[in-house]
Amino acid sequence: MTKLFTEYQERWLTGIGLLALVGFIGWVDNFFVMWAFLGTIYMFAFYEAMKLFKLTGPSMYVWAALLWFVAYFYPNPDDLFFFMAVIFASSLAYFHNFDKRLLLPFLYPVSGILFFLILYQDFGIASMFWLLVTVALTDVGAFFTGKTIGKTKFSDTSPNKTLEGVFGGIIIATLAGSFTGLFVVEWWIAIIVTLLTSVASVFGDLFESYLKREAGVKDSGDLLPGHGGILDRIDGYLFGAVIMVIALRSLL
Repeated sequence: MTKLFTEYQERWLTGIGLLALVGFIGWVDNFFVMWAFLGTIYMFAFYEAMKLFKLTGPSMYVWAALLWFVAYFYPNPDDLFFFMAVIFASSLAYFHNFDKRLLLPFLYPVSGILFFLILYQDFGIASMFWLLVTVALTDVGAFFTGKTIGKTKFSDTSPNKTLEGVFGGIIIATLAGSFTGLFVVEWWIAIIVTLLTSVASVFGDLFESYLKREAGVKDSGDLLPGHGGILDRIDGYLFGAVIMVIALRSLL
C-alpha cells in the first residue's frame, strides 16, 4: 500500500492541492465565486476538447465565453446547450460548408459543466460536496481495488481498468457517498442517486479515455502534474453531475 503512495506521489500532492482549493471555494459558498471558478475550469476544458476533436477557430472561444456569461444570469443553464445547438444547426443549413464537428465541444464538456452550475444553483453547496465525494471515492476506490485484486479487464478503451476495480470503486463510493447525501435528501434517495452518479462517473472517465485514444494522446493536457489536463481530472464529474441533477429532479 505504501508503494502505491510513493509511486504516485506527484498525483497525490496535486490532488491534495486541488482538494484544498475546492474546499476553500465551498467554504466561501458564493454564487459569483462558484461561477468564476467553474468558468475557469470551463475555458481550460473547452481548449483541451478543441484539441481532442482536432478543431480550430478563435471564434469558438468567443461563443464559449459568451455562453458562460449568459449562464450567470439565465435561471436554467441546461437550456443553453440546446440554444447553441439551434444556432449551429441553423448555420450548417445556411452556409452548407459549415463544419458540423464544431458543435462537439459544446456537447462535451460544456453541457456537463453547465450541470455543475445547475447542481449548485438548484441544490446548494452540500450537493456539490456530495458529487465531489462520490466521484472521488469511485476513482480512488477503483484505483486501490484494481491495484490490489484487479484481474479482469473492464474495457478495451481503457486497458488499465479492471472489472474488480470498477465494482470496488462503485461499492465504496455508494456506501460512503450516501452518507454525504443525507445532508441533502432522504436516505433511500441518497443511495439511489449516489449509485447512479458513481456508475455515470465510471463511464465519464471511460468516454474521455475513448476521446484520447481517438486523438492519439495520453493526456488531454499537462496543466495538472500527475493528472494531465483539466479534462483528465473532471471527466467523471462531467457525466456524474448530469446524472445527479437528473436523478434529483426525478426523485424530489
